[in-house]
Amino acid sequence: MQKAAIDRVKLIFVLLDADGTGHLEAEDFELMATRVITAAPDSDDATKAAMLAAFRRYWTTLAAELDADHDGRISFEEYAACVLSPERFDPAITDFAEALAALGDPDGDGLIERHVFMALMTAIGFERANIDALFDAFGPSDADQIMVSVWATGIKDYYHPEKIGIPGDHLVGGPI
Repeated sequence: MQKAAIDRVKLIFVLLDADGTGHLEAEDFELMATRVITAAPDSDDATKAAMLAAFRRYWTTLAAELDADHDGRISFEEYAACVLSPERFDPAITDFAEALAALGDPDGDGLIERHVFMALMTAIGFERANIDALFDAFGPSDADQIMVSVWATGIKDYYHPEKIGIPGDHLVGGPI
């Protein structure tokens, strides 16, 4: 398994552990969803509801697939298995990616402005310098916007261990 994929999974695990217990639990996903939705005040209620549903599906998929000891929480060791078989999680990740990208496009024009992207990614817990590097890697327009579809694809790529040199690698460690 590639080091970049392992580093991406470690980072996401730490960020998803929103309450800092060292395990992923349903409450972490509710807390993270609330943070992200709060960071998108201009999005409509349906888009916010889709984001909440995507976080919940993400949790239920992880719990069903990875909670090996059935204790209602997922350790890092259990979570790391998602790197080994990302196809098991593709539908949940696709929902999550599309909901998050849509949340960043409150006016529905298919474009996400840097400040909205920054707010959402900061709510998730990423570092500002890394968020800027990621946004720049997505090739923003002269108006400092990226396409919704580009971000959704970038999120999905982040969860695939065979992907190397992807924009999402800017989120791990210092900016590339």
